[in-house]
Amino acid sequence: MPLKIIFMGTPEFAVPILKTIHDSKHEILAVYTQSPKKKNRGLKKFFSPVQSFAEKNELNVRSPEKINSEKELDYLKKSNPDVIIVVAYGKILPKKMLSIPNIHFINIHASLLPKWRGAAPIQRSLMNSEKETGISIMKIIEELDAGPIILQEKLKVEKEDNFLSLSKKLSLLGSKLIIDTLNILESGKYKFINQDSKKATYAKKILKSESQIDWSNSSNIIISKIKGLNPFPGTWFKHKNNRIKIIDASEINKNGKKGEVIDDNLTIACGNGALKVEKIQKEGKKILDTKSFLAGYQIKKGETLI
Repeated sequence: MPLKIIFMGTPEFAVPILKTIHDSKHEILAVYTQSPKKKNRGLKKFFSPVQSFAEKNELNVRSPEKINSEKELDYLKKSNPDVIIVVAYGKILPKKMLSIPNIHFINIHASLLPKWRGAAPIQRSLMNSEKETGISIMKIIEELDAGPIILQEKLKVEKEDNFLSLSKKLSLLGSKLIIDTLNILESGKYKFINQDSKKATYAKKILKSESQIDWSNSSNIIISKIKGLNPFPGTWFKHKNNRIKIIDASEINKNGKKGEVIDDNLTIACGNGALKVEKIQKEGKKILDTKSFLAGYQIKKGETLI
């Protein structure tokens, strides 16, 4: 028998998962997402990727400012869903909501829990040079990302992966696992396995202050940060009062003074080793390969970057 579902999500990462559920036999009663944001000088409203998909597919959309209001609590009780699925919604569900009986509250999290609980698991796994990550589907409890797990699957992190590519892979894996999860819940033969909280690590929110490159770090650490923070907020250095983002780089077995440009191809010495810039972007300009960038902007061999 198809399950009645309420979906809660906001960013692009959640869209393939929502689409998979929409295309399944299960019924989506409503889609919760963050309210539209006003951007730019004209203060034009920008809807979340989840809302755009939901409206295009004529799904019922709700974007309350306060998820813990009596109005939303009453709505959920009257809707009588079997499952509430949360995917990067951006709001914490209150205890009184989680206490509604006969509802499975399920979260899809982009890490191998209990590792990387928190807001930025994909970024932190890349910045930490992890060789594997995955998707965990768990029961939502009051403690952040600490609920027992119903399904979990690993995913290899490829050398060329950055935040965008890894997010897409994990979203597709989450799409597969959520259908498996719904089938298990529908059968009634499910088991939640408690996490070992002693092994928990936390993926704190990315701060803009983290995005400036520290050339005293080794080249592999800097490249891992470039991969983890691409495209936002990105990693950057200053040159003649210009903020310049490195979009992609590769490790080079060379050495020099930290921050020193050691050749004419924008190879930069780090605390240990060096990196060769492959793609680069001056603030406010388009992304270029290094050769094209240097044709219009000079960074000379022998300069020291900050």
